[in-house]
Amino acid sequence: MQRILIVDDEERMVDLISLFLLPQGYTVFTASTGFEALDVMRKEAIELVLLDVMMPKMDGWTTCKEIRNISDVPIIMLTARDQPNEIVKGLKLGADDYITKPFDEEVLLARIEAVSRRLNSVDENTLFVKGLTWDKEKHKVSFEGKTITMTPIEFNLLGLFMRNPEKVFSREHLIQLIWGFDSSTEGRTIDSHIRNLREKCRQSGFEIDTYLVTVWGVGYKWKK
Repeated sequence: MQRILIVDDEERMVDLISLFLLPQGYTVFTASTGFEALDVMRKEAIELVLLDVMMPKMDGWTTCKEIRNISDVPIIMLTARDQPNEIVKGLKLGADDYITKPFDEEVLLARIEAVSRRLNSVDENTLFVKGLTWDKEKHKVSFEGKTITMTPIEFNLLGLFMRNPEKVFSREHLIQLIWGFDSSTEGRTIDSHIRNLREKCRQSGFEIDTYLVTVWGVGYKWKK
């Protein structure tokens, strides 16, 4: 089930889009301003944003830019303005697609599915959870755009947990996956790396203890 944030100051439009999405199994969050949208992004694990351009206080262009500072979540711009230069502007600011109003329900759903499919095809080289980004290709972890320096072991452990939410890993299994079957590494070493990983995430502001939890007597898991 995909968690979608609708950002639009027109209540009727928000209600209409919600009416399209809810029967398809989507979980819907709403915001009427860019400031509200950023607040929701920091609190919820949003997986796609439908973003109106013409809004008071903070327009869609600025909101898109601000969202990109904290997340790589897919963004589809929604607007009645369809000039080519504005479409280009939105895409350059980080939007993944652009739909003009009024739009057909089936077109909207198809665009959402297409964007999700295209981005998921990148496989799991880049993972996102509530402002935390794990990037395999760049070997980089960041929270809301700020880099968290990690050792290779910490980096690999975090990626393993984020790729496998709700799966419980014993210390022995983690040793096999990270160090290899022939490793003489002990379980206490895993605990030390987990402790360091948690501390670095806490210092960055990410609520790591909400996600990376200890399963007493067994090991560790990443909660959804």
